[in-house]
This record gives sequence, C-alpha cells and structure tokens, in this order.
Amino acid sequence: MSEVVFYEYWRSSAAYRVRIALNLKGVSYRSVQLDLTTGAQSSAEYLAINPQGLVPALAIDGHLLTQSLAIIDYLDAKYADPPMVSSDPASRSRTLAQALLIAADIHPLNNLRVLGYLRRELGQDDNAVSTWYRHWIAEGFTALEQMAPAAGLFGGDRPNMADVCLVPQMTNARRFDTPLDAYPRLVAIDAALRALSAFAAAAPEAVQKLT
Repeated sequence: MSEVVFYEYWRSSAAYRVRIALNLKGVSYRSVQLDLTTGAQSSAEYLAINPQGLVPALAIDGHLLTQSLAIIDYLDAKYADPPMVSSDPASRSRTLAQALLIAADIHPLNNLRVLGYLRRELGQDDNAVSTWYRHWIAEGFTALEQMAPAAGLFGGDRPNMADVCLVPQMTNARRFDTPLDAYPRLVAIDAALRALSAFAAAAPEAVQKLT
C-alpha cells in the first residue's frame, strides 16, 4: 500500500479534525507541516499539490483529497469503524448539520486568512479581532448547545463527525479566551472526548512536540 501523506499545520483546526478521524480509523500517515504563519501554504510547490492553497490535504490511494469534512467522508467510506455518521437518514442529517455548524458557520469566519484581512485591509487591532472571533464562536455555540445531548457524546457512546469537529473548535475558543459557562453540555462533551487517546494524540500541543 502506498504511503499516506497528510499536509497540515499543527495549529489548524481543520487539520486537527482530520488527525482525530485518522486516529479513530487507525490510519497511519506521514505528516508534512506547512507553517501558515509564514505563508508556506502559498508556495509554488504546495499550490501544485492543492491549488486552493489551504490545509489540510491528504494523499491516499492515489488521490489528493482536500477540505476536512470531505476527507473525513472519504475515510468513513473506506474504513467503516467507527462510523462518523449514522446509516439512518435522519440521524445522518442531524450529525452533518451539527458538524457543518462548526465547519461551515463558525470556522470560516475565524480562520487565519480572515483574521489577517481584518488586520491588514480593514485596520483592526488585536482587541477588535479577538472580539470578532469570540462573537462568532458564541453565535454558533449558543445554537449548538441546544442541539447537544444532555448526556453522552454527540455520537452517543462513541464519537461521530460532530464530536470530531467540536474539540478543535473548543480549543480555539479557549485560545481566544471565549467564556464557556453558557455551554455546559459542550464543555462536558469536550472533556470526555479529550480524554480519549485518538483525540489526545491529535491535539495541537502533542503534534507540535513532534515537529
């Protein structure tokens, strides 16, 4: 079997999602770190691999996959256990909605290139940028808290795609000093997930030590 190569950055929350999924599925890979703070993702070499110039990207089975949820969907189709979404149509839709609330509603407004645009083109200082960041997390988490189960994970007794998306976003929330008291269910789910080895090994601080 050809080598699986993962193009990522240790602090990228999108890459963090995929690392968790790779760990849960038991897929071994070689990590190629691209420092987003130095613009490594915009190098000619990487753009030849991924024209969008974003991380993550996964080279697997002769394919170059991009976009974190699309990569996770591929892994889920190829490696059945543990499943990231249910085979039941309604449950599947609910999980995707929860995952997309994070990956499509919160994260795109708060990723590095948006924050850089706020600073450079719009002249916002660090305080304004942090306020922006916390606002969009609060908007999303307020809704997600209502969607969260009163007990257990989003996936019940095992992680699903919503769980995989939650932990990186909670990490970002803490990094930007977002108050979390209003989201006790999310906090409880996050704590339970971070105790699992697949999540702990994927954490930014764990990956940074290996770079």
